[in-house]
Amino acid sequence: MKLTAIIEKSADGWYVGQIEEFPAALSQGKTIEELKTNLLEALELLLETNKESTIQQYKGRKVIREELVIAWSAIA
Repeated sequence: MKLTAIIEKSADGWYVGQIEEFPAALSQGKTIEELKTNLLEALELLLETNKESTIQQYKGRKVIREELVIAWSAIA
């Protein structure tokens, strides 16, 4: 899976950005490399939070959980 970072340099010299495919994943860094690392951490937190929220929605219900493997090029 490949993701796209949208990056801007702010007036104070920091790099700020978000992940194009997951707009809620936002972060900043002193360098582009630091920003990219921080964006991936933000994405991990976003996915964890979304997973926990979804698990709560289905708590106590009979559901089937199936693992999906994403071939990004198939949906991009």
